[in-house]
Amino acid sequence: MSLFAVSTNDLLSYALSSGSGSSEGGVNVDADATIVVHVVLFLILLAALKPLLFDPLLKLFEERETRTLGAREKAKEEDKKTAKADAQHLEEMNKARTEGNIEREKLRAEGLKKEADILAKVRADAQKTLGEGRARVAADGDAARKALEIEAANLGRDLASRVLGREVRG
Repeated sequence: MSLFAVSTNDLLSYALSSGSGSSEGGVNVDADATIVVHVVLFLILLAALKPLLFDPLLKLFEERETRTLGAREKAKEEDKKTAKADAQHLEEMNKARTEGNIEREKLRAEGLKKEADILAKVRADAQKTLGEGRARVAADGDAARKALEIEAANLGRDLASRVLGREVRG
C-alpha cells in the first residue's frame, strides 16, 4: 500500500484494529498533476477575491470596530457628563432644600411670635374687659345695696308705723 493510496476501509479497519486489511470498495486518493491545477486555481481565485471581497470586508469590519469603539467612548463621556450633572443637580437640590428649611423655620418663628403677641393683646383686652365688668357689677351691686338699704329702711318704718299705729321717723 502506498502513502497516497489509502482507502476509507483501510482507515476504518486500522482505527478499529480489526486487522482485516481489505481494501475493497474504498476510495483511492492519488496525488497527480490535478493537485497542482487545483492549487493554481485556488491561488488565482484567492488573488481575484482578495481585492474584490476580502479587503472590502476587512475594511468594513475595521470601520465597524472603529465606530463601535468611538460610540463606546462617546457613551462613556456622556455617562460621565450625566453623572456630573446629576451630582450637581443633587447638590443644588440639597442646598435649596436647606435654604427652604431655614426660611420655613424663620417664617414659623415669626408666626409664633405674632401669635404670642396677638394672644397677649387678647388676654390683656379680656382682663381689662373682665376688670371693667367686675367694677361695673361691684358698682351696680353697691348701688343696689344702697337702694335696698333705703328701701329696707322705708319698709321698716312703714311696718313700725302700722304696728305702733303712729308715724315713726327715722
